[in-house]
Amino acid sequence: MDNSKKTILSARGIGKTVKSGSSDLVILREIDLSVTAGDAVAVVGASGSGKSTLLAILAGLDTPSIGSVEVDGADLFGLDEDQRAELRGKSVGFVFQSFQLLPSLSALENVMLPLELAGRADAEAMSREILARVGLGERLSHYPKHLSGGEQQRVALARAFSVRPKLLFADEPTGSLDAAAGSGVIDLIFELNRSYGTTLVMVTHDENLAQRCGRIVRLVAGQIAGK
Repeated sequence: MDNSKKTILSARGIGKTVKSGSSDLVILREIDLSVTAGDAVAVVGASGSGKSTLLAILAGLDTPSIGSVEVDGADLFGLDEDQRAELRGKSVGFVFQSFQLLPSLSALENVMLPLELAGRADAEAMSREILARVGLGERLSHYPKHLSGGEQQRVALARAFSVRPKLLFADEPTGSLDAAAGSGVIDLIFELNRSYGTTLVMVTHDENLAQRCGRIVRLVAGQIAGK
């Protein structure tokens, strides 16, 4: 069996509606999306088009009003929250615009955390290895406040890839960085993605970045354009 052709992520009929005062606000409607293992997919669209909401639903961090999502063959919303967290811990990595590092932990400790939660006895060795790979081998003991924005995002990348995820979700990963730091982070994302055979789903407003992905999904007013 050719696993490279396996569907790793599948969304069917995704809709999201929230209350806004006395009326309903439709954020997403009728989203169908299938992603093959090893793909790099960019989700693009104007501000307010529903990009980040869609990403959060695909990752199980938010729930849809209607529809279903399968991640690596598991019905995401057929699981309870603990089961979803277990699935994310084993199969999913995240990179956010705001880094989401724990300020009380060093770079090394931030990367070790998900490995320790997964019960990996080699958490420290694996963390040291991947931090060296992203160019931070000499910054292991530094806390986030002592790192530049680009360095913090590289720690976040190392943490995301430390568990060797099958699927990486990235939400505007260069949105808080200057052009030079952002370019370096993006190069690393694609390098690590190829190296580990990870599937990438990335939300971005950067059309040049989107063009580096093998596929672009464009949202307009909560729907996939052209549907």
